[in-house]
Amino acid sequence: MARKRRVHSSEFKLEAIRLLEAGNLRISEVARDLDVTPGLLRTWRRKFSEQGPDAFPGHGRVSDVEAENLRLRKEMAKLKQERDFLKKAATFFAKESE
Repeated sequence: MARKRRVHSSEFKLEAIRLLEAGNLRISEVARDLDVTPGLLRTWRRKFSEQGPDAFPGHGRVSDVEAENLRLRKEMAKLKQERDFLKKAATFFAKESE
């Protein structure tokens, strides 16, 4: 049976990274102790090294970059709808004028 997806707090993730950085345990040992996969620990460590302490905002909060990306995607979808409408209107009026 598949394992149910668990949610880990940012404090848990930061503590896991601290254990890895302490250097006296291997990734597989830390993963086994925390009951997570080694790949997940590697992902957390990479994300922390790229973004620092703000890497795990948690509870649906997104970073400023992600929020801006979401806003731009919504705006792009709206502009595509407007463009498609204008294309259809231009086609309609072009046929009507013939």
